Amino acid sequence: MSGVVRAAWRLGAAAARGRAGRPLSQAATGDAEGGGAQSGGGSGSREAVERLVREHPVVVFMKGSPAQPLCGFSNAVVQILRLHGVEDYRAHDVLQDPDLRQGIKNYSNWPTIPQVYLNGEFVGGCDILLQMHQNGDLVEELKKLGIRSALLDAEKDQDKK
Repeated sequence: MSGVVRAAWRLGAAAARGRAGRPLSQAATGDAEGGGAQSGGGSGSREAVERLVREHPVVVFMKGSPAQPLCGFSNAVVQILRLHGVEDYRAHDVLQDPDLRQGIKNYSNWPTIPQVYLNGEFVGGCDILLQMHQNGDLVEELKKLGIRSALLDAEKDQDKK
């Protein structure tokens, strides 16, 4: 597992230098409803955010897209998901919709982007996802969603050598 942890730290360092990751998925990017008031039915309303959070087992609110993250922290989340072989998820670019950007912060009561949701539950941002990756909790959480982490196969391959 130490090789995986080193790989994660290298990814984190690359993200801090602003390197964009390769395409991970054809995830949705800011396809929420049009802008509107926070209390109405617009993209930043609690109801609209709730629909987005629950639309898929893995949802990420980020800056940019999986194909082109626009901040190091969003890139790190994309890279961690890629390490685990998670390709089927929904990503929403909050830079495309200021109402959604504020709405997701209000919804989670968490001030920063990216934000990761698993099965409708707020997990945290980049730091939390990296910690879960390092301590193995992410493998377990993905398993609860019926997603087998690619790292399990990588460990098997290492054991055979």
